Amino acid sequence: MGKGGALSEGVLKKILLSYAYVAVWIFLSFSVIVYNKYILDRKLYNWPYPISLTMIHMAFCSSLAFILVNFFKIVEPVTMSKDLYLKSVVPIGALYALSLWLSNSAYIYLSVSFIQMLKALMPVAVYSIGVMFKKESFKSDTMVNMVSISFGVGIAAYGEAKFDVFGVVLQLGAVAFEATRLVLIQILLNAKGIKFNPITSLYYVAPCCLAFLSVPWFIVELPVLMETSSFHFDFFVFGTNSICAFALNLAVFLLVGKTSALTMNVAGVVKDWLLIAFSWSVIKDTVTAINLVGYGLAFLGVAYYNHAKLQDIKANEAQKKSQQADEEAGRLLEEREKEVEGGLRKNESEK
Repeated sequence: MGKGGALSEGVLKKILLSYAYVAVWIFLSFSVIVYNKYILDRKLYNWPYPISLTMIHMAFCSSLAFILVNFFKIVEPVTMSKDLYLKSVVPIGALYALSLWLSNSAYIYLSVSFIQMLKALMPVAVYSIGVMFKKESFKSDTMVNMVSISFGVGIAAYGEAKFDVFGVVLQLGAVAFEATRLVLIQILLNAKGIKFNPITSLYYVAPCCLAFLSVPWFIVELPVLMETSSFHFDFFVFGTNSICAFALNLAVFLLVGKTSALTMNVAGVVKDWLLIAFSWSVIKDTVTAINLVGYGLAFLGVAYYNHAKLQDIKANEAQKKSQQADEEAGRLLEEREKEVEGGLRKNESEK
């Protein structure tokens, strides 16, 4: 086979691998959401203790991350001082604990499909909080798009057959805390040159998250669990659930590392629609036409937002390349002038 054929095979292999990474991430993300719903829902496994479930995940993930970092040396730990950890990682861990607690609690009160629709508000929350912290510049066209997303989610909520105010408040709180966490990661970590991959993120953040979750757990869930004499720890259910949660983090590492964050966003949209279809067809949750119309409007707004962000990234990269090219041309011109000047001096000395 010629060079063209070899190139075609290489490109085809990369495309197939990218699709494989996307498929694995969608499957694991889908599995974790449905599995959590199964455990927490009173009509299914009937174990409505979201803090306990989240703590099991964090304990398992932090332990496994510790082993992978310190014994198997899969990734190198990030060098940071105690002061930096307390000021940067601890606030992010606290927000992560609140986000997970509230989002898992919402599964007790809301359907899987409606939760995915409410999650469409994430770009709105991230942009709004980014503007508040001056990490995003206010643009009227972007704000109009944010209003359109909110309007779409509002229509979906209006059409929800089993609307629960407390459940909606929990999910909106989870979105707000998660959006704040994402913005603070840029301010407290990325701006200081600290970047975590999913394994090092679990290594540093999961123990902190576990510590924060233990406070409400002792107050809210431990007394109830102690009164429930019939409870026994199901190692198979909670073990496989924790493995899925950890595998999801590894899948994120592969997907973003081998493709891009934009690919993950697009895959996330596919996953949301699959979850809505699964919730309607298998779990038998009610999905109304108004639900779908509202979510469709929100989806279009989110798609436009992702497209605009991609264009901004491309424009910034083009600007950086142009600056680098100008700097390189200036450096070469300066070197050329020095060579010419040196040659003139040499000629004068020979005379």
